[in-house]
Amino acid sequence: MRGLLSTARPFSPRPPMPTTTSLLVADSQELIRLGVRAMLAGTSIKIVGEAIDSKSTLTLAKKHKPSVVLLDVAIPGGDAFELAGALSKSLPGTSLVLMTALDNPTYMARARAVGAAHCLLKDVSQKELVAAIENAAAGKPASGPSTFGRVTASLAAREKKPALDAGLTPRESQVLAHVAYGLANEEISQTLGISVETVKEHVQNILRKLAVSDRTQAAVWAVRSGVV
Repeated sequence: MRGLLSTARPFSPRPPMPTTTSLLVADSQELIRLGVRAMLAGTSIKIVGEAIDSKSTLTLAKKHKPSVVLLDVAIPGGDAFELAGALSKSLPGTSLVLMTALDNPTYMARARAVGAAHCLLKDVSQKELVAAIENAAAGKPASGPSTFGRVTASLAAREKKPALDAGLTPRESQVLAHVAYGLANEEISQTLGISVETVKEHVQNILRKLAVSDRTQAAVWAVRSGVV
């Protein structure tokens, strides 16, 4: 017995198994889906489904409950941002990363409004794609310089102040920034966590204080004044 004990190897715990991130790719273009699959080969990210339109995206997301949905903002079959909002409500454990071919700040602002973890340009590198998906799955903020990061930081600034003194409150200045990025009242409400009626009241006060007649003129004022 002693001989057996003396030759026994000391217990050595096994290293933890790498965590796999499940991903649903939603894009109507086969070339893009194949490209994403190739870029993720050999990583810890596993593609569990590929959708080609809004309907199949919602169906496959509910079926697989992936860690992340990689969603093209030009997905056929409906507004991608409305789809993203529906996914966030029905699958709170699933994170969203949007993709777009256009470097459009309004897209970035709308992506943030629906709770997306990131909004990537389609010329993204393999390293950036992997990082965005892994960060989204882990609940971490978007990393690295990007239009999405800049827009998110701009909209998150509670004490935003216009360059010109128009007598706006900090909250009105923040709402003005959202208006300048093209967000609707409902999207501003979601982003700031205030009611739609409160947003409408802020917008009316902004138009009155800036002496402009509509949101477009207010947005032009915001851009010229350095608010965004």
